[in-house]
Amino acid sequence: MSFTYPGLAVVSSGAEYRRQVAGQPAGELVDLARHIPDLVLDIRYATAQNLLGRPVYELARAYLRRPVAEALARVQAALAGRGLGLCVYDAYRPYHVTVRFYEHVQDETFAAPPWRGSRHNRGASVDVGLVELPSGRPVPLPTDFDELTPAAHARYAQLPAHVLLNRCVLLAAMQAQGFVNYPGEWWHFDHASWASFGLLDLPFEALENPEP
Repeated sequence: MSFTYPGLAVVSSGAEYRRQVAGQPAGELVDLARHIPDLVLDIRYATAQNLLGRPVYELARAYLRRPVAEALARVQAALAGRGLGLCVYDAYRPYHVTVRFYEHVQDETFAAPPWRGSRHNRGASVDVGLVELPSGRPVPLPTDFDELTPAAHARYAQLPAHVLLNRCVLLAAMQAQGFVNYPGEWWHFDHASWASFGLLDLPFEALENPEP
């Protein structure tokens, strides 16, 4: 376990993470691509198409703690009745990436400060949009992911009616399964269970290939 700021505990050891999961199975980070059928992944931080302009993930993966992943699966199932599905832009985020984002943005409105950490670091937050099923074609929403403008606010009203409707559908579907929207970003949702989980700084590679 590493300590970065006074009083802030961040687990960076795969062995410590596995020890915690053995005592609390709900704390397991679940691979969303394997857990949720028809889920579309658009992991921008594995590309240069993000606010830093360069990849920060080695792998295009999305993980969430098990109860959060199960709640997201229920959202996907409910949306399928409308011919829609989820597109995941980001989920669990290693703590060191949050530090890099804050150093770049320097604004708590759009990036969690290192002295607090992000709920993404807890594996309990997810950034999502909507797609049509089965084509996977994106559904129009207020802005692109991570566009740091007033239109990103979840209550921004100066938008076409069909875009407002799409945003409302996403918000309602997520809220019905225990997710709470962060108003500054229409795409960002924290699960109600977030406080049950600690901060992690494990790279995706450690989750793909755990040490023996």
